[in-house]
Formats: sequence, C-alpha cells, structure tokens
Amino acid sequence: MSLFDLTGKNAFVTGASRGIGRSIAVALAGAGADVALVARSEYGLAETAADITALGRKAVVLPADVTSQDAVEAAAAAAIDQLGHVDVVVNNAGGSNFMAAFLDLRLSGWEKLMRLNLDSAVYVCHAIGGHLVERGAGSVINVASVAGMMGSPLLSPYGAAKAGLVSLTKSLAVEWGTTGVRVNALCPGWTATDLNRNLWDDPVSGPATVATVPMHRWGRAEEMAGPAVFLASAASSYMTGQVLVVDGGQTIAP
Repeated sequence: MSLFDLTGKNAFVTGASRGIGRSIAVALAGAGADVALVARSEYGLAETAADITALGRKAVVLPADVTSQDAVEAAAAAAIDQLGHVDVVVNNAGGSNFMAAFLDLRLSGWEKLMRLNLDSAVYVCHAIGGHLVERGAGSVINVASVAGMMGSPLLSPYGAAKAGLVSLTKSLAVEWGTTGVRVNALCPGWTATDLNRNLWDDPVSGPATVATVPMHRWGRAEEMAGPAVFLASAASSYMTGQVLVVDGGQTIAP
C-alpha cells in the first residue's frame, strides 16, 4: 500500500463540492493528503471539508468560479499559501446541463460548456504549472470523459471540450516530461451523480442509457476515486500523457 501513500502531499481539487470531485478529494485525504477544495458552492465544500477533517487531514475551502481566470489564480495562490505547496492537481470541474442537436444549439451554450470543461483546466494548469515545474514534481489529473473519445451526439460541446482536455493532457505531458511533473487524464463513462440524476434515476432512460455498456449499469462517483489515487501516487510514477478509462467497458462495446 505504500505505493499509494500520499502522506505529506497536498492536493488541489476543483469541482470538489459534489459527485466525482468530492469522492476524489476525500479519497486523496484517505491516502494521507491535505486538500484544497475549489467550487462555487460553499455549502457543498463545507460538507467535503468535514469528511476530510474526519479523516484527520487538513481541508482548505476556496469558493471560486473556475470559469474566471482571476478567480482561479487567486484560489491557486491561496492554496499554495495555506498548504505550503501543491503536489497533486485534479481538474474535475465540468459537466453539461443540457442536450441538444448541433443545429439547435445556441452558440452561447457552446461557449459556456467550453469555459467550464476546458478553459477552467487551462486556467488551473497555467496558474499552478509553474509551481509544479519549479518544484520538479507533481501529478496533474484532468478528469475528461469518454464523450471526448468518441462521437457524442446531442452533447457536441461537452464532447469537444473533453476531447480538447485529452489533447491538452498529452501536450503538457510532453512539455513537462523532463521536469518530474506528470499529466494524465481520467475518463469516466456514464456515472450517476446529482448533475445527471434526471437521466439515471428515470426507470426507462436510466437502464436504456447503459444498455450497451458491458457491465450493464451506471458507474458510481466513488468508483473514480481509486483510479485518481493511483494517478496521484507513486504507483503510477512512470505514467504520463495517458488516458485512464473507467467506463464499465462502454468504449469497447460493439
């Protein structure tokens, strides 16, 4: 288990107030890390912080809108100031609150999803990347999606943003490869969170959505936590620029 030990490490997690981000933040703390928590919801962040402090780790609550570059830079500076340094960065903030055919899509909606799912990660990497490179160590985990690896009808802006995030992951892995900073992407498949409850909680559309997934079920947010700890820890020390898919087999199904 020492391969997965994060004792003495500090993490910066966006979208940490609920769902996958919350599960990852708590799992990192369970592995020994102190965690800076970033999201818009102060209430949700307080709940995540309570889970972390119950594990005996430090939680720094940083309410911020990650679609604002200034807000991200302020949050990154505050995390480094309060924790001393950052070792692990998890760009988890993202999602889509609508589905639409491309020709029916309002371009303002496209821009909104790009800012949330791609630009936010760009802001974080730009704000903290220099700190990691200067220290000569670190692990950046970009939470993308299988939607960025295949066609995503009715979710074209979300899929395009996540594909961009995968590309950014690979580019930064090459640029930072000799510095000791690793950059990988975690790609969940259909995962049941509060954000998509209207889909998975429906007795008809819920099962239908995952009908072609070999495991025939939705993923759980906590099932992304183990893979994230792996990517954050020494267990993946020779791994960079990779896409770790956790999708119940969705992307291999015929």
